[in-house]
Amino acid sequence: MWLLGNSINDLNEIVLNVGLRRFVGAQLADWIYKKNVTSYEQMTNIGPKISGLISGAGYEIGGFEPSKELKAIDGTRKLLFQTLGGGLIESVYIPDGDRATLCVSSQSGCKMGCKFCMTGASGFGCNLTSGEIIGQILRCGNAEKLTNVVMMGMGEPLDNIDEVLKSIEIMTSPWGLAWSPTRITLSTVGVLKNIERFLNETKVNLAISLHNPFPEERKTLVPSENINPIYKVINILKRYDFSGQRRLSFEYTMFEGWNDSDRHLSELSSLLGQLDCRVNLIRFHNDGNSPLKGTDDRRIKYFNTELNNRGIHTTTRTSRGEDILAACGMLANRK
Repeated sequence: MWLLGNSINDLNEIVLNVGLRRFVGAQLADWIYKKNVTSYEQMTNIGPKISGLISGAGYEIGGFEPSKELKAIDGTRKLLFQTLGGGLIESVYIPDGDRATLCVSSQSGCKMGCKFCMTGASGFGCNLTSGEIIGQILRCGNAEKLTNVVMMGMGEPLDNIDEVLKSIEIMTSPWGLAWSPTRITLSTVGVLKNIERFLNETKVNLAISLHNPFPEERKTLVPSENINPIYKVINILKRYDFSGQRRLSFEYTMFEGWNDSDRHLSELSSLLGQLDCRVNLIRFHNDGNSPLKGTDDRRIKYFNTELNNRGIHTTTRTSRGEDILAACGMLANRK
């Protein structure tokens, strides 16, 4: 069992159960989350007798080091991590000047089956524990340099709601990593049964994978539209305030002939016009096995300009790490 991934209340309960005083739980949290230690020997204010009681109860610090790493020409690093069940997941470290973003996974594989995403093509493996999620952050090799975390790696975060919320608590609590919620973004296709819980229990940024404003057409790209209609997702979002620090964005991967016409542009403007949000246009990254073709840069630029002219703040996301299959939609565990 891992100590990593436990909340302060969990750690307090663990130490009380082995006959130790409650303050030892706070000491453990400090060493694990703030000082990022990997062994009991590094905990200078916790002696062998105390650590022996904890380890004797079956607890180790936890967290896997990357089993493999690839580095792209632009400095992006793709990291391969083992899971507790013996599976594999990928994370992506993206340096950008004085910023550094880590794209973390919340599942091994994915159930959503989006047509353009390589992760879903491999099927679903398992939900990650909060320890496995936080472990990607603390064992990425540059944890102290991270400025942002995006839950946009393998899996659908809101399909693993309990562990994802627990990991967000660890990231944002004073006893944990003590990050501002604005440093974290969660990306989802829009899981109706859990999106309100996420919005009510956290203050982190939200990104919705939209990709087509017409429900019937969106189904061909995002099959979960059948049970999570985008219009219902939008209706929920309209009840929340995104004018403050929390940011709402929509991800729109552009495909030639699928979602890049003027008709799509007009419907997208109409769908999002009442929301305080932004749109991220994304170039499609094809591994050579997809029948889809990405929209050319000239058309993407046109979309970007037109949406901004219509009052919807729009940017085009810079592609990173494509040469090591680390760009959006390309994580697929090809060890």
